[in-house]
Amino acid sequence: MKVRFGPAGRPINFSGNAKDACAYIKAEGLDAYEYQATYGVKISQSSAKDLKSSSKSENVLVSMHAPYYINLSSNKDDVIERSIQRLVQSAKAAEWMGAYRIVFHPGFYTTYTPEEALIRCKNAVTDILDELDSLGVKDFCFAPETTGKKSQLGNLDEIIELCRSFDKFQPTVDFAHVHARNGGGIASRDDYAGIFEKLENELGINCLHSHFTHIEYTDAGERKHHILGDHNYGPPLKPFIEEIIECGWKVTVICESPLIDQDAIVMKDLYKDLVKLE
Repeated sequence: MKVRFGPAGRPINFSGNAKDACAYIKAEGLDAYEYQATYGVKISQSSAKDLKSSSKSENVLVSMHAPYYINLSSNKDDVIERSIQRLVQSAKAAEWMGAYRIVFHPGFYTTYTPEEALIRCKNAVTDILDELDSLGVKDFCFAPETTGKKSQLGNLDEIIELCRSFDKFQPTVDFAHVHARNGGGIASRDDYAGIFEKLENELGINCLHSHFTHIEYTDAGERKHHILGDHNYGPPLKPFIEEIIECGWKVTVICESPLIDQDAIVMKDLYKDLVKLE
């Protein structure tokens, strides 16, 4: 299956355990699920393994969003150490649940230049990988995400550099964040094509984990996510889907609008309609 769509977290009207979410998502006609560990990795090993089993039987691709409280470029060493441990915990849980990507926000520039912040982040990543190696955790793939605020480490070039520097790293492109960070920088299919072309040229990939929603922004970047039905905000959806179809990549699209699963269905329906037209 080349292109998959799914929600960032449990579907809106789903009230069961995470291990049962895949069956609900499959029944909605979706085929991806990003498990949210945004406030800490709290899932037990047994529940995570149940989620893995369910994802396989339902053919729903699982990814994980690591905790929000991560800053690998902090000017405080204790913050970096706690961030390292949260990502180590995330990788352990991701291995249990069979998550194919561990999405995380790399950090903030704080008092550093972007170049200095990236160096601190890379040093922390080296420590993470060393610790995982010592623990025997092997089945994981970190997916640093493009960030939406200009104060954050994580523009597209920085994400590419992180992924180029380490094994078991692949990018997460949040197209809304790219749009917001660049002051509305995505307006057409050519803008999307430029991102895919850059990833292919610099990382040699043809597979992408991505996030999508409409977004409100200020001069500082991201402000608020909006539903896809609110056309006052971008980035535009149809050119995005057209570019996915044209480029032929394997793409997972995780919906982060306030209507996480319902808008994921909107995206998948548009994808199916446009494929028919080809």
